[in-house]
Amino acid sequence: MFKVSTKLTRSTNSYLRRMMSSQESDVVFETLNNAGIITLNRPKTLNSLNYSMVSKLLPKLQEWEKSKHLVIIKGAGEKAFCAGGDIKAAIDKVEGPQFFFTEYNVNYLIGKYKIPYIAFIDGITMGGGLGLSVHGRYRVATEKTMIAMPETKIGLFPDVGGSYFLPRLQVNLGLYLGLTGDRLKGKDVVKAGIATHFVPSKRLYELEKLLSRCQSDVEVNSLLSKFHEPSDDFSLASNIKHINYCFAASTIEEIIERLEKVKNDWSVKILESLSHMCPGSLKITLRALQRGAQMELPQCLQMEYRVACHCTQTHDFPEGVRALLIDKDNKPQWNPKTLAEVSDDYVESFFKKLPKDQELKFFDAKL
Repeated sequence: MFKVSTKLTRSTNSYLRRMMSSQESDVVFETLNNAGIITLNRPKTLNSLNYSMVSKLLPKLQEWEKSKHLVIIKGAGEKAFCAGGDIKAAIDKVEGPQFFFTEYNVNYLIGKYKIPYIAFIDGITMGGGLGLSVHGRYRVATEKTMIAMPETKIGLFPDVGGSYFLPRLQVNLGLYLGLTGDRLKGKDVVKAGIATHFVPSKRLYELEKLLSRCQSDVEVNSLLSKFHEPSDDFSLASNIKHINYCFAASTIEEIIERLEKVKNDWSVKILESLSHMCPGSLKITLRALQRGAQMELPQCLQMEYRVACHCTQTHDFPEGVRALLIDKDNKPQWNPKTLAEVSDDYVESFFKKLPKDQELKFFDAKL
């Protein structure tokens, strides 16, 4: 059913070569002094990731880890670093698992990258865009940065290592962001711990040029510190205690009960948001984040791959994409329809291991 790992390294090679030769411009690789520069180059789609792009990123990152002093990744255009994965393709029962397989290998590689990896998250950065940035050593936000993990709204869950980095944010902020899909902007992204530095967008060109001359992590860190502007007060500061309390609950139902007790404008807004999310996705997401808190990144990605593959084979993910991105009627027909109908067995079915030859494997060979 999920014939991915064996196919990916054999029968899809010719397909990948065709994709790489015909669509070279969707991701651009350049050398500047000591740095490898990656530009995600689909500005019309907000640099959303497709199979062609992740298939090029993996071998180039492997190559540059051995030959460059640092890597900088950025997005083309004025609006986005990367708005996420190409979800319309990801719902395909064959192409979806293939895409996730390669994307998660890229996430894994970034997480263990030996040389400085610097992401300029200038503009919209959601889903897969966070996977390409948050696992790296340095993440530079600007006044145009907007981050979100909105997957529960489309019948999916916060993947690309979301089960690893979200539970590790302070005061249950990650569970809040992962379940509600709420957005953070500008300096708030640093305050939340998702970005490491804040630099005005007008200074990124200068920063890139100077970074490219660095020869060590010490030099990179020192330069970023010079450009960094300290954060203002966190916009969620007044509700941090409520976030910490409400999202410490062990079930979605209890989270909702606690939000109802808070009774302020913020809690009313969050309850309204949760009511529009896929009930199955909410419970699957909470389970993934609870388990991911006890796992390392590779194990989180392997768990997420199982869940993602099962999502491509079941009703809610394709239905959410249909309702919000294809037909755009904004009326998804979830199944199960309510939280009460989402049984523990249903949730657990998404975490079942795949056949051994179809599990996510991490590989170092070039595609």
